[in-house]
Formats: sequence, C-alpha cells, structure tokens
Amino acid sequence: MSIVTYRDALNQALREEIQRDDRVFLMGEEVGEYNGAYKVSRGLLDQFGPMRVVDTPIAELGFAGIGVGAAMVGLRPIIEFMTWNFALLALDQVVNSAAKMLYMSNGQFPMPMVFRGPNGAALQLSAQHSQAWESWLAHIPGLKVVTPATPYDAKGLLKSAIRDENPVVFLEGEMLYNTKGDVPEGEEILIPLGKAERKREGEHCSIIAHGKTVLIAIQVADALAKEGISIDVIDLRTVRPMDVEAIAESVKKTNRAVVVEEGWELCGVGAQVVDYIQRECFDFLDAPVLRVHQADVPMPYAKNLERAAKPDAQKLTAAVRKVLYLE
Repeated sequence: MSIVTYRDALNQALREEIQRDDRVFLMGEEVGEYNGAYKVSRGLLDQFGPMRVVDTPIAELGFAGIGVGAAMVGLRPIIEFMTWNFALLALDQVVNSAAKMLYMSNGQFPMPMVFRGPNGAALQLSAQHSQAWESWLAHIPGLKVVTPATPYDAKGLLKSAIRDENPVVFLEGEMLYNTKGDVPEGEEILIPLGKAERKREGEHCSIIAHGKTVLIAIQVADALAKEGISIDVIDLRTVRPMDVEAIAESVKKTNRAVVVEEGWELCGVGAQVVDYIQRECFDFLDAPVLRVHQADVPMPYAKNLERAAKPDAQKLTAAVRKVLYLE
C-alpha cells in the first residue's frame, strides 16, 4: 500500500486510462497548461500532449457538447468541470443529449463518457459555489451518478466510470482533494458502479452516507464506539444506480437508520434512501428513520452561518442518539 491524496488517486486513474485506451481523452478549462483548477490533471499534458489533454475556453455548454459528439463517433471523452456549479450551464448537453442519446437513437449511439469535477461546499465560497448536485443529476434516467469518499474509491470508481458504456456523472468532494488514504501500487483497481460498501461494522444503528459525509459518519461511529454504541456505516459510493440490497441488509440488522447528505432536504438523496428503507425494511424498524442534511437556505458566506448550515458530526450524533431513544 501507499498513502496518496484523493487528488493524486484521481490523477492516477486518469493517467492509467488515457495510457491504456487511445480513445480516452480529457477536456475542460485549465486541465492542460494549468494542470487543472484542483491539480487533478497535473502532468498529463506533458505526458500525453494536447490531442489527449485539451484546454478549452470558458464555455461549459460548448465543450460538453463536443464531448457528446466525440462519444457518438466512438471516442471516450472525460469532461472536467471546474466545479459542478459551473456545469449548470452545460446541463442541456448532460441531460438532453448524453443521458438520452442511447434511448432516442434506438440503441445506435452508446454514450461512453464521464462528466467530472468538484461538488458540494468548500469553505466560504458562498451560495453559488457551494451546492451539492447529486440529487438533481440522479433524477435523470440514463445517467449514472458516482460520489467517491476515499482515495481508493476515487481511483477505482473513476477507472470503472471511464470504461462504462453509459454517461457517468462523477462528483468529487470539493473538500476531499487533500484527504489521504491507502491505494495499492501497481495493482489494477476497478470498483463496480452501483455497489455500496460497508465502511464500518456495527449493530445498534445504520448510518447511510455518500461522498464527503462518509467521513463524518466514520467520525461519529468512532466517537460513539467509546460509549459502547456500534454503528454500521454504509457508503453508497454510487447514488444512481443505488445499492438497495446493501441498505436493506444493514437496516434489517440494526433496526435503526440515519441518512446523512450534503444536499438540501426536499427531494434529496436521503429522501430516496428513506423510501427504499420503508419499502424493504418496514417490519424491521424500531424507530423512525431520521435525516441529516444542509439547512434549507442558500449557503451563507459568513463562516459561523456556513458552519450552522452544513451537516456535521454534532448533528449526526444527535440524530443517532434520537433513533436510539437516548435523548
């Protein structure tokens, strides 16, 4: 094993896949000369040249559309958005072209491409740059939506996403790029899309999380373990398709669940998880399922208000205690 950052794990995945398959190329703002806004593409232009690592103007709709056209003629583009907040300008291509092309062409045009970039809140980037978009994107049939939480998952899921025959939305945690974890050297890592992972074994309550909130869930589980409370932490890893079997297996064991996410409450990913739990596990529940999420406001700029709006360990701990009837 070697310890690498989430950023470098993504870089490894891109490098290996561009090298492995000459149909794969990376395109986006500042991915080449600047090595990426978050340095995920560091060194790729030098190694592969401007035909495989393509700098674009600030024109999200345009280069997303070029990516769709490239996929239609047999290439495998990776489209990097500087942030998913900017990708709103390109949603017509993501939603109306990439997601629907296979269906509307009667199977004539597969769409093997990846849209990737940072998602969710960072620190004091305010309302227009701090949004978690997975529930919006997971709503669209035809898209797969991936939310890696660790460097190992980031590498394995991105490599699988690039090899997938469908358009994949790859949402990288904006605050995760500097986090570190074990990633094997010289080993092919491929993590199947649509499969959750149990990040921690427990028996008293399930926490279902994805993306950045997985780290909060593990932090809470570690703290509660000191009180003799064991938490089963399920990392969805892929929001669409969602691993309902893994969720149900955990909740049927613990009989209690809390769902945590970065997004807003209304129509959030957590709402879908709760729907699955009530359908699959109703007779196993010993308490109502609770959700922890961002406050129902545009993200504030002020540091204290931003902290108050975000889901955190304190709010998650309180929710777990409540479903355990400890408070």
